[in-house]
Amino acid sequence: MSENRDIAKKVVEAVGGKDNIASFAHCATRLRIMVHDKDLIDQAGVENIDKVKGAFFNSGQFQIIFGTGTVNRIYEEVEKLGITGTTKEELKSQSKKQGNAFQRAIRTFGDVFVPIIPVLVATGLFMGLRGLLTQEQILSLFGLTAADIPANFLLFTQVLTDTAFAFLPALVAWSSFRVFGGSPILGIVLGLMLVNPALPNAYSVANGSAEALIMLGFIPVVGYQGSVLPAFFMGLLGAKFEKMLRKRVPEALDLILTPFITLLVMITLGLFVVGPVFHSLEEWVLHGTTFILGLPFGIAGLVIGFFNQIIVVTGVHHIFNFLEIQLLEQLGSNPFNALVTSAMAAQGAACLAVGLKTKNVKLKSLALPSSLSAFLGITEPAIFGVNLRYMKPFIMGLIGGAVGGFLASLSGLAATGMAITVIPGTLLYLNEQLPMYILCNLIAMAIAFILTWMFGYKDEAAPEMAVAAAAAVNPPVQGSAQDASGVPGKGAAETSQSSVPSQHAYILDVPSPLSGKIIALEDVPDPAFAQKHMGEGYAVEPSEGKVFAPFDGEIAHVMEKSKHALILAHDSGLQLLIHIGINTVSLKGEGFVTHVQTGDIVKAGQLLVEFDVDAIQKAGLSTVTPVIVPSGTDQVAGLTVKASHNSVTAYKEAVMAVQLKSG
Repeated sequence: MSENRDIAKKVVEAVGGKDNIASFAHCATRLRIMVHDKDLIDQAGVENIDKVKGAFFNSGQFQIIFGTGTVNRIYEEVEKLGITGTTKEELKSQSKKQGNAFQRAIRTFGDVFVPIIPVLVATGLFMGLRGLLTQEQILSLFGLTAADIPANFLLFTQVLTDTAFAFLPALVAWSSFRVFGGSPILGIVLGLMLVNPALPNAYSVANGSAEALIMLGFIPVVGYQGSVLPAFFMGLLGAKFEKMLRKRVPEALDLILTPFITLLVMITLGLFVVGPVFHSLEEWVLHGTTFILGLPFGIAGLVIGFFNQIIVVTGVHHIFNFLEIQLLEQLGSNPFNALVTSAMAAQGAACLAVGLKTKNVKLKSLALPSSLSAFLGITEPAIFGVNLRYMKPFIMGLIGGAVGGFLASLSGLAATGMAITVIPGTLLYLNEQLPMYILCNLIAMAIAFILTWMFGYKDEAAPEMAVAAAAAVNPPVQGSAQDASGVPGKGAAETSQSSVPSQHAYILDVPSPLSGKIIALEDVPDPAFAQKHMGEGYAVEPSEGKVFAPFDGEIAHVMEKSKHALILAHDSGLQLLIHIGINTVSLKGEGFVTHVQTGDIVKAGQLLVEFDVDAIQKAGLSTVTPVIVPSGTDQVAGLTVKASHNSVTAYKEAVMAVQLKSG
């Protein structure tokens, strides 16, 4: 699709071009790019590309948030530009030296667990559905009781809900081998050995119905059903050991000896050393987690609900996957899910408040979809695209998350699964908890929304984004969308005369640089101009494709590649931006001929640019040309657009009167 192709091209250009890209990959929501020179990246330009919901550096990667689905299409278009993509594993390998040791460790931990999460999500949904179908209230609707449920049906549901956790070590060991460069099939077999039925079942040993095997007179050996850390470290050590063997075993014997020795050594270490040591550590982690979750008076929810999204910003939140897996395996439920759900819902509500309150079209079009994404369980677009950009909405979201987590902790909410939250997360509470789950999230959302609306966001901050958007196609312009006296203009349809303090020495009458019909700036088919975020002035619907200098001055800037815009500077300090057509930057200079360069001194009436009106219109673009005084021009105290001039001849008739300061 041409739109995604254009976005891909803009992304490549904004990160410094093809030559600056060392490698790139994508995950569920983000394009992840490794660059040679960070300083070549135009982050403001990236953030204002269509469909981009935020961009930031994390652990050595420049990450651009597009959202689920969209990121895949953008990635494909980038590949079509001749840039070879990499797998996420290859990208991780290239960035393994980035960040501190803790960040690298957590990132690796996440690489292992992320691929198995979908299976655990499905299992959690099965648990929720089984809980729903076996509720007495639901059964009573059909005139049934629990005794009426066929035993074979319960067995079938048990297969659906118990398999993933019963063989969890096999999944973890497989993923660990894959991440650390071993043969994943060896990881699967090694993991299955840990839960072989010949070993005493860990659950049976725990409840006293079976005894552990005592090896060498003092080492207790059991199965490791539901264990994570033993399988993770066996995968890590096994992959390293396998790679070491392959370098030393003759090629003719590699097929036989390497798997044999790897499995023999690793299962021995696993049962007698790695398993007992890390299973004990795992139990301590679980006990610590359950202790925090069991703190009285809702303290756990208050703390976790507040700090969870801060941890998400740091990028080390994948450690929670391990905790949730352990909770589900050992407790049969996941109280952590309810607390983080409140935190996520609150960030979505804060983002929604910004989207509904702002009048900035660019910000609104970013905030509203990002809030929906948060309500579906992905908060990065809302956090990085909106809330952190203005900071206060993020803080209000933290407060809402703390209150929601506090209530969830007090009420003892616990999910039947993991990895889905907010709206999809309702599937994990299809029992008597559902009303309270909804209530906690609504309260978290309401608090975050109200606080953001009242104290967390003022719409005058919004023009930052419009100005940044202008910087993507024009030189940076700073300031608010009003004249220096604080009084906004009205456009061509009516006259706006600012109060003129004593220091205003004179008024400069400025002719139109184009011939054609004068139209109000509010009627320009581009929100950035129509809402005057880029400055005050008017627009011309040209009758011919020529732009002339309306006064003597200097060419402050010309868009050399696209040729569609320039800034002319007057000796007084007044600057005039002439932007030929709307979205004509997409033509890449086709149909435009510039007769001046940046730095040229020009005279009134001198031809500056010629453009092909027909070519622009055939491309489906508007030729309406905004002529504005950029926001923040220091020498300008106010301006008036003369409403009587409905049509003008270039550089002959004064259209705008600009009030200039004396000093």
